[in-house]
Amino acid sequence: MPKRGKKYQDALKQFERQELHEVRTAVELVKQIASAKFDETVEAAIKLGVNPKHADQQVRGAVVLPNGTGRTVRVLVFAKDAKAAEAQEAGADFVGAEDLIQQIQGGWLDFDVAIATPDMMGLVGRLGRVLGPRGLMPNPRTGTVTLDVTSAVRDSKAGKIEYRVDRAGIVHAPIGKVSFTADQLEENFKALMDALVKAKPSGAKGQYVRSITLASTMGPGVRISPARATGMVTAQP
Repeated sequence: MPKRGKKYQDALKQFERQELHEVRTAVELVKQIASAKFDETVEAAIKLGVNPKHADQQVRGAVVLPNGTGRTVRVLVFAKDAKAAEAQEAGADFVGAEDLIQQIQGGWLDFDVAIATPDMMGLVGRLGRVLGPRGLMPNPRTGTVTLDVTSAVRDSKAGKIEYRVDRAGIVHAPIGKVSFTADQLEENFKALMDALVKAKPSGAKGQYVRSITLASTMGPGVRISPARATGMVTAQP
């Protein structure tokens, strides 16, 4: 583990590291102990009771955070003709087909979300090795391969995030910025938890939500009680 700076060590002294907090308390603590000179992102790390090696225990999807993510999202759309015009009207930053594919193959990656119409996926598939590892490959499961280009672009701009369980069974997802109010962060967190509970795979056995940690970009993790967090969820699997 790299040695942490003085601000991080000072932040650790402001709370009990192993204590399980209410969601609201954890949000307020994360805001209180954030000390960077920039507006840090607040991220949730949720350990799930799944084995990602099994196909029937994958957890992947997308959710629109009610208060957005606090950052400007650059949206690229692979589309032609009428759908390309629709994407531009919806506010996409980059729209194209073969021309964009060539740019990306040449190393250009100045965008945050990629959306494609179904007819474009034969061409977009060539970019799998470039976009896949960066989490930028359009996928029907996350709503980024669609004919409803307008909704896809607007959702992405409004604060849609994608989540995916990693090899350790953990979902990492941003829920806003330190500058957000506690209410805004709590609402975004609830939306994420709702989505994860809905996405519970049939193959998952035992306790589904094992642990939850909330942290700002440069701050230490604050633990949340899984029982309290799932208790605030209205959607059930």
